[in-house]
Amino acid sequence: MILRLLGLVAFVLASAFVPANAGEAELRTAISKFAGVRNFQATEAVVLELAATGDAKVERSLASLADGALYFRKADGGVFIGKEKGAAVELLDPLTGDTVGEAGKAEVAKIKINNALRRTIRDALGALTLGSADPARRLAAAATMFRSPDPAAIPSLDAAIAAEQVASVRTALEQARAAAVLVSTLPDADKFAAVARIGARGDRDALSLLTAFEARTEGSLRETAASAIRGIESRLALWAALQNVWYGIALGSVLLLAAIGLAITFGVMGVINMAHGEMVMLGAYTTFVVQNVIRTSFPGLFDWSLAIALPLAFLVAGGVGLAIERGIIRFLYGRPLETLLATWGVSLILQQAVRSLFGPTNREVGNPSWMSGGFDIGQMSITWNRFWIVIFALAVFAVLLYLMKRTRWGLQMRAVTANRRMAASMGIRTPLIDALTFALGSGIAGIAGVALSQIDNVSPNLGQGYIIDSFMVVVFGGVGNLWGTLVGAMSLGILNKFLEPFAGAVLGKILVLVLIILFIQKRPRGLFALKGRAVEA
Repeated sequence: MILRLLGLVAFVLASAFVPANAGEAELRTAISKFAGVRNFQATEAVVLELAATGDAKVERSLASLADGALYFRKADGGVFIGKEKGAAVELLDPLTGDTVGEAGKAEVAKIKINNALRRTIRDALGALTLGSADPARRLAAAATMFRSPDPAAIPSLDAAIAAEQVASVRTALEQARAAAVLVSTLPDADKFAAVARIGARGDRDALSLLTAFEARTEGSLRETAASAIRGIESRLALWAALQNVWYGIALGSVLLLAAIGLAITFGVMGVINMAHGEMVMLGAYTTFVVQNVIRTSFPGLFDWSLAIALPLAFLVAGGVGLAIERGIIRFLYGRPLETLLATWGVSLILQQAVRSLFGPTNREVGNPSWMSGGFDIGQMSITWNRFWIVIFALAVFAVLLYLMKRTRWGLQMRAVTANRRMAASMGIRTPLIDALTFALGSGIAGIAGVALSQIDNVSPNLGQGYIIDSFMVVVFGGVGNLWGTLVGAMSLGILNKFLEPFAGAVLGKILVLVLIILFIQKRPRGLFALKGRAVEA
């Protein structure tokens, strides 16, 4: 421990007062000492000597040593990073990583380490990055040292804090120092300050550190740690609730996309379209086909694949919807049971057609680079694909709202919704409105499939997972009301996410269904009932 402490302090002094890193020759000389080690203590001394240089170029060799990939050649004592290839070992330069040749396995020997030495190497790598010119590397080093506190690192952290100019990095370094203080033998006054600083951080890593500290301390320190733990748990509970709200909004945006087309067709035409889910499925498969073509013929356009698939999915699903309305549904108006059965039959036909064309197994649809990964807000994690789906759902809602409220076609649709007979008597061609409305609703379901392909399996059964939820959203929000569909989708999405942790996914959906049934008993027309439909009686 004393040797480690001296080595890390030497590193701090080197990085603080030496204007330039050690020369390459000196680094190679230090690395070559690995060939002569006879025990773990000697290996540790070389590790600390390399860390004391403060040069980032030694990270490669130290990381390889920790991974068990550092070798020395028996003939001349040369030290290399090794990659085993059958009976041979590819030799890489320990500073640059360039390939310098090969050797037989009998010609080289692996430099052995144990768990204690791995911890030393980890600490040395963390200390090295504290002196990096890149703030991101210093921040990562501080995070690593916070999660694995070591009192031997306190001197190097003190020096790094004194030299740090970036406020966010300095805060992270101070938190790492506080974590090291908790496992040190410093006075209680220092530990009180450390508890306060870690408690202010307020994340799960801080909670873990304070919980471990509380278990091994006593007296007023224990009480202070317990108070900080309670504060962190309260903040984490709030963040967990906000995380559930976000998950609910993300789920609600998916339900909105799946249900908004159904809300239009159900509201204007009074048709219970059991094939609506298959329109979603067709949109997802359109995305799959577009990406396949791009992968094979235009790979450079992959990030644009969703933008290309959106209008095509709208046209495919809208065209199929128009054909269904003209070929079947227009003969069944006023007969809801027959319409339900007919569209259910159409849904089975479409599922089987897709199985015949693409097979019954799931198909891969990739995420463009701008929809991959995620980011954090406080203790909330937000993935880019969900984020962009929420934005997309709201954009679709806004465009549709404009279409319904600000265009002649939208005015005619609302007139047919309010009173079909009166609209027909005023010269509105209700059959044409019905056909175009059904095509629009189906097309919107198709672009919903594009979005769903980014978060769900693309299979012939894709639409079946959303059809019941879509009907619940429409009925709960108010048939034919776009604002009701938005509020209904978000409400049911958030309610589902808060119920699932306690009741499970299946029982949670059952509870939501029961609550909707009870709600409909009080408000048969949903949250936002359209006025004027009773005139048609």
